[in-house]
Amino acid sequence: MHPVKILATLIAVLTAGPAFASEGLPGATMSLWWALPFAGLLLSIATGPLLFHHTWEHHYGKIAAVWAALVVVPLAFAFGPHLATEAVLHALLTEYMPFIILLFALFTIAGGILVAGNIHGTPLTNVGLLLIGALMASVVGTTGASMIMIRPIIRANDNRPFNAHVVVFFIFLVSNIGGSLTPLGDPPLFVGFLRGVDFFWTTIHILPDTLFVGGVVLAAFLVLDIILHRREGGLPKVKDPTPDSKVRVRGLPNLPLLASVIAAILLSAYWKPGVSVSIYGVALELQNLVRDALILLLALASLAVSRKEYREANGFNWGPIAEVAKLFAAIFVCIVPVVAILQAGNEGALKPLVAMVTTASGGPNDLAYFWLTGVLSSFLDNAPTYLVFFELAGGDAQHLMTDMATTLAAISAGAVFMGANTYIGNAPNFMVYAIARQRGVNMPSFFGYMAWSGVVLIPTFILSSWIFFD
Repeated sequence: MHPVKILATLIAVLTAGPAFASEGLPGATMSLWWALPFAGLLLSIATGPLLFHHTWEHHYGKIAAVWAALVVVPLAFAFGPHLATEAVLHALLTEYMPFIILLFALFTIAGGILVAGNIHGTPLTNVGLLLIGALMASVVGTTGASMIMIRPIIRANDNRPFNAHVVVFFIFLVSNIGGSLTPLGDPPLFVGFLRGVDFFWTTIHILPDTLFVGGVVLAAFLVLDIILHRREGGLPKVKDPTPDSKVRVRGLPNLPLLASVIAAILLSAYWKPGVSVSIYGVALELQNLVRDALILLLALASLAVSRKEYREANGFNWGPIAEVAKLFAAIFVCIVPVVAILQAGNEGALKPLVAMVTTASGGPNDLAYFWLTGVLSSFLDNAPTYLVFFELAGGDAQHLMTDMATTLAAISAGAVFMGANTYIGNAPNFMVYAIARQRGVNMPSFFGYMAWSGVVLIPTFILSSWIFFD
């Protein structure tokens, strides 16, 4: 799961080298049985809060750890302790740790920035807030925009009987679609930047699709919010727990800290001293270690300079980041064999997927690239998913930006847009869900949220893919 250039560079970390977390595993010989723990973990996340809420709330970390163990132990028996340890450590040290450090820092720093005051959450006001958040996402990343904007939009609507849909569309637009215009917005796009894709290539080539998808989703929200707002007029009035007041931005010392996080990320992208440290066969490059250390220091500095009352007003607590940290640790472990199978391409158990992205004449099937990248990004981490299809398309950035521009656009749009399809498609999704739930919003379950995305997003993506990639 991240924001500001931060989000973008999160990927610098995740992809410090051309290898994936599953490097070394013989994906070509691995069956789909290896994907069962990952599927079981997703099913637990989906059904736990709904079917056994009390148990899940108190033991979700243990449940996630059991699913992770069902990957680690069989890997050690099947391929030896050394290879299994190296594969899992690669995932945890080069992908998960930079990911969670960046997310922790963004969560901490953004938590010290208070948009004080409140405005009434009318349909037009909500559209304005969603639009501001979506535009912000491509500059400060989807995680940064989500953490800064989610509490103000919850406050604006906390006196409305129907407000869960506001958060759902917030995840659609601010936590995902809005981050599609620059490499700073979402990790997959930064991965492409590191692989040679020009900085503004995405802005130019994805802009029409982003405007279309974002416009349709925002229009759908406006229609729905108007209907629900009118329906609320006939219900008993709810006392507003946060009455309207002048809006002010507090915690301004956190803004330079946020900028410094971006600088640390950019430093790791451009400073290449060629020095690395090896931990059990996993190479950790110096620039990435320095970056992570700086980001941690900046997060601690935020705790020192932020006023306690601002964080209290934000309802800040460590619950959401703790939940994300535990669940995504298990996700990063359980995804190791899945990515290994994907990397095997035509030689792996997912060969039919590979065949689907190729036309009968041997050319790229852009429609398939969009949907396969998107569907997998809905459940897997979208950065490695992007890389898998980037490599399947040839891996040559110059060729992809020119002769195969629509293919690269399809891969990019699929990875970013469809992260909105599930709570686990993109890291900010689950964080927003956790914050909203803690603030008393009656959020839909895992499958309930997918019903929303199925009704709103999937038809929009179908129409968009027909217009831009068919």
